[in-house]
Amino acid sequence: MAATEQQVTGDSWNQRLELVVREALESIRFGTVTLVVQDGRVIQVEKNEKIRLNRQGNIDGAGI
Repeated sequence: MAATEQQVTGDSWNQRLELVVREALESIRFGTVTLVVQDGRVIQVEKNEKIRLNRQGNIDGAGI
């Protein structure tokens, strides 16, 4: 594979990864987005969302 082909492949990978991370961040109000890295490459994106039920019966993530 030529160097330019590797660069295009790497660029498209980085763009896809950025899109996945942005979507994860935009889709939660409270919680965490974790990138799992192995051998210097991101291999997994984990999203954990926190939801709390308050005493009035409302759903809220604040204060977690």
